[in-house]
Amino acid sequence: MEVFLAEPVEAPTVTGRCTLSGGRWYSWYDNTFVDGPRGLDIDHVVPLAEAWDSGASAWTRERRVAYANYLDDERHLEAVTARSNRQKADQDPATWLVPDNPAERCHYVAAWTVVKLQWGLAVDPAEQETLAGVAAECPEIDVAGNPVP
Repeated sequence: MEVFLAEPVEAPTVTGRCTLSGGRWYSWYDNTFVDGPRGLDIDHVVPLAEAWDSGASAWTRERRVAYANYLDDERHLEAVTARSNRQKADQDPATWLVPDNPAERCHYVAAWTVVKLQWGLAVDPAEQETLAGVAAECPEIDVAGNPVP
């Protein structure tokens, strides 16, 4: 619910017990505007399965729960179309790189890198090669995803 309330381009109405109606969101994975929350999923930029394979398997239960529900950095969880979230699934950038919106690849790689760094998650060689290749094409964005002056 928090992500839906933090990311709309037009705010929804909150009624009853956490029920949203109306509102409009931008799914940057596929460059799509979505009216109403029904067509959206909340995506972990670094999927739970990827986090598990990258070091979260050694975490305590409390740390895994904290990761799954982390709201302190807007790059961690994203409201995106259900279709794009299903396409991405638990893939890393070596196999999925915002294919429907190449203009957002710099944004995606920056967000991925920040989440991996924040949580001390490992990067495999294929993932590293892809991240470095895309980052080399993104001189206007630093590792934190901020514009370079």
